[in-house]
Amino acid sequence: MQPALVGPRILLKRLREVMAEPETAQTRLDKIAGLIASNMVAEVCSIYVMRPGGVLELYATEGLNRSAVHKSTLGIGEGLVGVIAGDAAPLNLSNAQSHPAFKYLPETGEEIYSSFLGVPILRSGLTLGVLTVQNRTERTYSEEEVEAMQTTAMVLAEVIAAGDLEELADAFDADVGHVRSHHFAGTALADGIALGHVVLHQPRVEVTNLIAEDLTAEHLRLDEAVEKLRSSVDRMLADNDLARTGEHQDVLETYRMFAHDRGWVRRLGEAVDTGLTAEAAVERVQSDTRAKLMRSNDPYLRERLHDLDDLANRLLRILAGVTGTAAAGVLPRDAIVIAASMGPAELLDYDRESIRGLVLEEGGGNSHVTIVARALGIPMVGEVESIVEVADTGDAIIVDGQTGDIHIRPPSTIEDAYVEKVRLYARRQKQYDLLKDEPAITTDGVTISININAGLVVDLPHLEETGADGIGLFRTELQFMIAAGFPRMDEQVSHYKAVLDAAGDKPVVFRTIDIGADKVLPYLRQAKEENPALGWRAIRMALDRPALLRLQVRALIKAAGGRSLRVMFPMVSEVDEFRRAREVVEHEVEFIRARGHAVPAELKIGAMIEVPALLWQMPALLPLTDFISIGSNDLMQFIFAYDRGDPRLVNRYDPLSPPLLKLLSEIISQAGEHGVPVTVCGELASDPLEALALIGLGLRSISIVPAAVGPIKTMIRSLDAAKARDVVIKLLDLPDHSVRNRLAEFAKSHNISLNN
Repeated sequence: MQPALVGPRILLKRLREVMAEPETAQTRLDKIAGLIASNMVAEVCSIYVMRPGGVLELYATEGLNRSAVHKSTLGIGEGLVGVIAGDAAPLNLSNAQSHPAFKYLPETGEEIYSSFLGVPILRSGLTLGVLTVQNRTERTYSEEEVEAMQTTAMVLAEVIAAGDLEELADAFDADVGHVRSHHFAGTALADGIALGHVVLHQPRVEVTNLIAEDLTAEHLRLDEAVEKLRSSVDRMLADNDLARTGEHQDVLETYRMFAHDRGWVRRLGEAVDTGLTAEAAVERVQSDTRAKLMRSNDPYLRERLHDLDDLANRLLRILAGVTGTAAAGVLPRDAIVIAASMGPAELLDYDRESIRGLVLEEGGGNSHVTIVARALGIPMVGEVESIVEVADTGDAIIVDGQTGDIHIRPPSTIEDAYVEKVRLYARRQKQYDLLKDEPAITTDGVTISININAGLVVDLPHLEETGADGIGLFRTELQFMIAAGFPRMDEQVSHYKAVLDAAGDKPVVFRTIDIGADKVLPYLRQAKEENPALGWRAIRMALDRPALLRLQVRALIKAAGGRSLRVMFPMVSEVDEFRRAREVVEHEVEFIRARGHAVPAELKIGAMIEVPALLWQMPALLPLTDFISIGSNDLMQFIFAYDRGDPRLVNRYDPLSPPLLKLLSEIISQAGEHGVPVTVCGELASDPLEALALIGLGLRSISIVPAAVGPIKTMIRSLDAAKARDVVIKLLDLPDHSVRNRLAEFAKSHNISLNN
């Protein structure tokens, strides 16, 4: 028999040659079985492939009866092959028939063979099949032979997953690519339906070169990459500003422990010894580890799987020299981005013309990346657990931002159904378009002002397309987030002029820069904060860095010369903050006027109501404001003391809960007593049922995502505002978690349209 370190390498090279030949799939499999048998000095080599329903079918053999191919099958746990598939672990027996799981298949003619070695064919921890060899004489296969079989199985896994057996699948009605079709049920975060192809935000390294040419060089590459990985992990953990004690620190130290685990590194080196490249060794070891941990009953070990996956992926990127995100690369025209998590700035890095959808393993309805996705009109689904592990770049995918369903590599029946759903969606949008020029007036004659939220110049056509009354919230920070450096005065002036020009006579409310929490500027150094949502952000930063605020305000004033200007300050926590910010605006107006430049013909200054402390200062605040806007996203998370980005809490509290509605009612009432216009500009107003509740509370102005204008206007035109108020007011003192169902029953009984 050939030396352990030579045989597998020669076998791998011959396998590569066979796969490159222009043969039928069956011929290639037959040759592969023959090559393995010859290399292993085995009288039998058989390849079983997993079919739908957990059925292992004999797809090729050297040594058993050929007539049994595609006829012999075993279930998971059935027979030796089924045990290997179920355990995802090798089975090495000197006398197979003495094993209690042995099952005799008379059509194969295997009764004359004694020794048996079988290994699972794994990819990403999933069992795609089983590879076996057999001999007549009783013998126990060596560790080197087991390693050689596992390495060979890795190549077979790539063949199966790549779809090279599709020809056989058609011939024998077997879907060998069944692992390539997946359905996930997530949370719908941004409306719309997208059909396209997967782009992994953190590109997964595709290992194309499995066979090492120089083992010494591969070991050196692996050692250097492991050292870089460990250094980066140590640096990452040393630089964090979190408290040095507590449960989180235990988690971080566990992560560090895995990175420094000698057993893990030893297994990587042993995989290279079998003839694999460093990259292929990492992939092989991680696939074996995943298979074991996925079958573990220990919840702690299963939770650690994500840590090990992350480390393996980091190591692969170091080996491949891959840095950055997919946004910097060439995207397909129908890109659907998949990520574990993402910040709003990272989403804005992507080409607007190419991105069609967004899927996150985390992400909540009020997270900033969700808000940006809605503003950009990108269908989005969040809370899709483990999708990054299943999806591959280039896979066909369907994202349903209405139901939260995700289909990866969908069968033709699903794809055809969604093509029809897209047509229906388009027809519904045409019906909304017919209402573009119709007023948003309730059946009892109450006019509601519908405005849109925006943040980029490319959003401005939505103003005309939807027939909205204006822009109730223009997020100025988005310009800063997509810029390579801090925008200069002339750049800001040009940007704001373009917004005002596009709006024409319609009002635009500019919110001053709201940076902080998960909205960060890559060129602005900020200290890490343990709780950034409650930290140095928005008006707090602006007042502490007055030059930044003055520059932006001056640009807004110059851009609005001779026209109306509305400026709004975010995250106001006390009256004094608003007073100081207003003084900056008034000072800049005088500064511009003194230098002979045109100043706004009309200036209105408002505050966002987001911080609960401000609610007890309304009598002092309202006389100083020209208008107020309720930022329901932050207000809700602060009222309920929950992190709106935490996937465990995103659905815990309902905005249609009595305490929040009662709070909103009080704000609207007080603003009315002082004659101060009030608008809700958070995501709360973008849902027809929630907008119905707001109108019932007395609200007469909302600012929403452009896609919601049609459904909201349709709802308003079917609503009696007085009846809505009678119902909503009676619900405010209930102890219920939510009044959603009660409001839905009211809408149904009064034929109020809630299609969204």
